[in-house]
Amino acid sequence: MGFGMTAQALNENLIGVPGGQAMLQTPALVIDLDALERNIAAMAAHAKKYGIALRPHAKTHKSVEIAKLQIAAGALGVCCAKLGEAEALAAGGIPSILVTSPVVTDRGIARLIALNARMKDLMAVCDNAETAKKLDAAARESGKRLKILVDIDPGMGRTGIRPELAEPLVRQVAESRGLEYAGLQCYAGQVQHMESPNERRAASLNALKELGALRDRLKAGGLAPKILSGGGTGTFDIDPDARVLTELQVGSYVFMDKQYNDVWEKPGDRPPFATSLFVQTTVISANRDGLATTDAGFKSFATDAGPPAIAHGAPDGANYFFFGDEQGGIFYSGDRKLKPGDVVSCIVPHCDPTVNLYDVYHGVRGGRLETIWAIEGRGRAA
Repeated sequence: MGFGMTAQALNENLIGVPGGQAMLQTPALVIDLDALERNIAAMAAHAKKYGIALRPHAKTHKSVEIAKLQIAAGALGVCCAKLGEAEALAAGGIPSILVTSPVVTDRGIARLIALNARMKDLMAVCDNAETAKKLDAAARESGKRLKILVDIDPGMGRTGIRPELAEPLVRQVAESRGLEYAGLQCYAGQVQHMESPNERRAASLNALKELGALRDRLKAGGLAPKILSGGGTGTFDIDPDARVLTELQVGSYVFMDKQYNDVWEKPGDRPPFATSLFVQTTVISANRDGLATTDAGFKSFATDAGPPAIAHGAPDGANYFFFGDEQGGIFYSGDRKLKPGDVVSCIVPHCDPTVNLYDVYHGVRGGRLETIWAIEGRGRAA
């Protein structure tokens, strides 16, 4: 929030009040708790059915409470994209965390080693021989080995080492006295939002075929990986068929967003998980026919995936657009007129970076505000 009262202080007096959701000071980040719990249960049941473990990605929610719900439903632990997120979730009692982005600076490695010393189960990734040497030296000096997954590039080019080049690095990690070789990570982020089901399936299975071939070569050389971690919400129903991954790093399934809904809706399918995350906004001006202004603009949504979709509160067929830093706009038609004070709920374009704009979630059930959860690691994501 930055100025004045926090979002939690603004709305905490509404907890338990009938109809409290409609009275929230806006813009507010709202979770439908029933939908959230159904999504967590559905993914847990899917994993159990296919005999694959879950390590959900907490970069989506940055929430100790949601991570605990996922673990209670059967998850091994969580992933964190950033070291700061891992520190915050560990401080909240999450016992098992995988940091999925390489930590390479001296100060970052010192933080990682300190976190390893106070955690029951921490894992990190590495895709570079020089970084592996630095991690090994720091871990040896600390007196506690650091678990490492070698990060494999599935063709995305963001992080990771290509499978055909990975074996020397794997051997280096396995032979390092300060490191414990735990396995491989391979996340094909480039395929998660492919709208063609056939293309998405083919691309994901091809990446996993390469990973499986690397696994087999490592096994033959006495370097069999115990853990093969990867996958995402867009391929959650594809990746188990490859029989390569041992755990799924699904993240956005807990919330869903316009991007992921489009993955299934545009080809004519129904999304497998319910939308549980919304930005609630209020109409602040409506002096022109067919046009209303809200209090949620560029600062209230991630904008990399276009404008949000309207979930409810506006006439059918209404469209949301960005009307400025602090304002949004709604174009609509029909007999029903929007007026100042009307409440509109929006499906966010991209859930992860939208969450990063807020300090708290407002958990609602049946229109009643039930809880307010902090978003951990906000402002300290390094």
